[in-house]
Amino acid sequence: MSFYHLNVAGVERDLPMVRITDDLEIASFVILGDAELIIHAAAALKDKLPEADYLMTAEAKGIPLVQELARILGMKRYFVARKSIKPYMAEPFVTEVFSITTQKKQILCLDNEESKLIEGKRVIIIDDVISTGDSIKALESLVLKAGGRIAGKAAILAEGNAADREDIIYLEKLPIFPVKR
Repeated sequence: MSFYHLNVAGVERDLPMVRITDDLEIASFVILGDAELIIHAAAALKDKLPEADYLMTAEAKGIPLVQELARILGMKRYFVARKSIKPYMAEPFVTEVFSITTQKKQILCLDNEESKLIEGKRVIIIDDVISTGDSIKALESLVLKAGGRIAGKAAILAEGNAADREDIIYLEKLPIFPVKR
């Protein structure tokens, strides 16, 4: 197995290379369980973020990052768009997304009660990696359906062409790798 060496917010990691299509490999970046990286990345992202009332992420990999960001920003609440409708959700807002890492269509949903808190508020969308931008668009759709305003979009890494976007905040670029034949 080959690896890609990453240095982000002063933390170094060797990411395993994973083939996701016949022609493409990515460096697999998983922050779940990596407390050191999350703490350092959140501290580095904090100073780059615009003012906002809330943070929002998608279930599941962005959760530890949004938790740490909310803590250091002194926010009492953040939102997680769920990947399935839960029994407690009354009239949820739902959108669809195709993620490069899951390679299938998924839903993201937000409870109606949570949407009432977002109405009229500034929300920063947080993710671990922005690649195609489809997950960010889906989260943006939920915020707008709830009547919120997008204050910013941020991630630890911008993968591939996402690094050329001017509408996102990120710490480091993560290349994508064509498969060598």
